[in-house]
This record gives sequence, structure tokens and C-alpha cells, in this order.
Amino acid sequence: MTPAQATPRVSGTSSMAHLGQIIAVASGKGGVGKSTLSTNLALALAAQGAAVGLVDADLYGPSVPGMLGIKTGQSPSMSPSGKVMPALAHGIKVISMGMLTDDDKPAILRGPMVSKYLRMFIMEVDWGKLDYLILDLPPGTGDTQLTLAQSFPLTGAVIVSTPQDVSLKIARRGIRMMEQVKVPILGIVENMSGFTCPTCGDVTHIFHQGGGAKIAASLGVPFLGAVPLDPAIVDCGDDGRPLVIAYPGTPAAAAYRDIAATLSGRAQTAPGMPTPFDWHWADDASKPKPSPVAGKSGGAAEVPVAMDRSGGRTLVVHWQDGHIQPIDVRDLRLACRCAACADEMSGRAVLDPATVPLNIVPTRIWSLGNYAIGVSFSDGHSSGIYTFGHLRRMVAAEVEDV
Repeated sequence: MTPAQATPRVSGTSSMAHLGQIIAVASGKGGVGKSTLSTNLALALAAQGAAVGLVDADLYGPSVPGMLGIKTGQSPSMSPSGKVMPALAHGIKVISMGMLTDDDKPAILRGPMVSKYLRMFIMEVDWGKLDYLILDLPPGTGDTQLTLAQSFPLTGAVIVSTPQDVSLKIARRGIRMMEQVKVPILGIVENMSGFTCPTCGDVTHIFHQGGGAKIAASLGVPFLGAVPLDPAIVDCGDDGRPLVIAYPGTPAAAAYRDIAATLSGRAQTAPGMPTPFDWHWADDASKPKPSPVAGKSGGAAEVPVAMDRSGGRTLVVHWQDGHIQPIDVRDLRLACRCAACADEMSGRAVLDPATVPLNIVPTRIWSLGNYAIGVSFSDGHSSGIYTFGHLRRMVAAEVEDV
């Protein structure tokens, strides 16, 4: 399976319903233990009886196979349906770039290839029926994070930090990035929170204490728990037997289980229309299905629960608060804020309305995660991203007409 074959065209929600809750484990920086947390969290959820998949989304530095004892450099087998078969380790299903390349062979990929591999890992793997799909993200707020936020309906994100002030400040950036793309923050985990003595088991706080809880309180997001440093975590990662399997009685293993228990009671599907969808304007059969709350009043003003079209000239958006908003499709085109249509520094529109045909129509509308739609138009324009907040603020006289 090549990544070029893996860019999905989705219609409705059936193609992703089997993935269950999709939870990203993220941070603004490296070295905070995201992969260790992702691995042990996935195993702790599986120990509760859940069906769990784990995606190692760090394509440049995959570490999950080593932590789970999965052989690298061996191409995975294919299912009869033509999908990639994930590895099975300690009761969870796993896919990683490390399974496709040798340990000493780097993945040299440009941004578009990163996006294709990520989509392949999620859409072209034979996961079966899952309760949770855990995504172990690389550091930062770049291509990987944006691709996942735009392409898939993430249930939420778990942000990992360490007690040091510098780590907490950078974790704040990761939280803000997720908030901007409307990915719910399920909570913060403080990793390396104190040192567990291998002899007596006592925990000594060698770094600052309580920083994770403080930043969670300051940002108004939940604090999921603190995981102490334990030498056994390193040994287990090197041996391919994670801590919750090898040493279930340690304080760190107990912390992983507590975080999993809290998370399993907190993760909920994001409100709004079921996603992803890929609506071809002329084909109502591929129109996004309405949310169960469509038609009811109350709720958030910037959460759409249904989209429809009136004739060929009007996009109709139904919002969670009960508002029904008709948008003329030419106004939609004129309101595009992409770099070709608006100055990126000043925000001033540079699109000349006279160049937009009066009979322009959308050709395709698709979901971008939980926060926006993309639209292709009959004039060939397709680079605009319309956030739900932008759509809600549109009015008929928003742009100058001709």
C-alpha cells in the first residue's frame, strides 16, 4: 500500500464509525513522554475491556514499536479487502512508520507525504471495531497536528507536560492550537512528577510540584493526573513490555490506570454534524447527515448541526442554537479569506468581485475536522477554509457585489 492510494474520499459517517473515540496525545515540545503515556494509556484502556488501536503518528521518530516489542522493517500483511493489517501487541492494535522502515533508515518526507501517510494509517488500516483509537503525536503544532485536526473528527486531546516551567509554557501553546481548531481538551497529564525510589517506593519531587494542576486550573481544563518518574519505565520501554504490563503494582502504573479510568468517563463525541463528510453539491445523497439535535433550540451558536441547499444557489446552515442561516453561494465565494483572496497581514480583501461569475456554484463541500468546511467552486477556486465562526458571522451584505 502506497500513501498515494491512501487519501480517503469519505461520504457520510459510516467509514469512521468503527474507530470509536479518537483521542490525540499531544504536547508543544519533545521529551515529555508522550509515547510512553500513549502506550501505557492504550494498554490501561484495553485492561478495562475496551478494544483499542494505537497510531504512532510521529513519522520521523517512531518509538512505539520498540516500546511494545514489535519487529521493525517488515512490511505488514494485507487483508482480503486490501487494507493494511495492524500489528497486535499485548492486546492492542498498532500501526507505525517503524513497522515499514528499518531502525537506521530515516523517513525523509515533505509535508504532503506526511499528510498522506497519516490518512493511510487511520483510513487504510483494518482496525476492525474499536472503542478507542489513540494517536501518539510528534512534538509541536505543525503538519501532523493540523492534518489530523482537519481530516478527522477528533474526540479530544490529552496534553502532556512535565513540572518544569518551560515545559508548562510550551504545553500552553499546544492547548491553544487545539482550541483554535475546536478539538476539545480532555485534560492535562503531568509526566515525570517526582521520582519513585526503586528500593522503598517513596516518591521524591526533584522538579517543581503541582505545575500541571496549576496550568490546568488557569486554563480551565481538567487535570487528569500526575505520573512519577520510575526507572522501570525506561527498562520496560527498552524491553518491549510496558510498565502497566510488567509492573502493574508500581505508583506509575497505578497513575496510568487512574488516568485511563478518568478519561473513559470523560471522552464524548464532539457536538455538531457527524463527520467527516464529502458533499458533492449536485448530489444530495452525499450531503452531511444531520446531528441528532438538529431542529432543537439551545446550544452553541458556532456549532452547525445540519447543512442543506435550497435550489442551486443557497447553502442553508442549521446551528445548534436553533438559528437557520441561508447563505448565497456567490457571497460564500466572495467571503473567502485564503491568501489568494485576502491580504494575510491586513486582512483586506484583494479578490475583485467582478472576476467572480454571477452563476458560480460550489462543486464540493467537505468537513475539516470539528471546526471548518472546505469548498470547491465552479470557477476552479478550492483553497478557502471557512471556519464555523466565519460562516456564522456572514450576512447577505458582507461583501461588495457587482
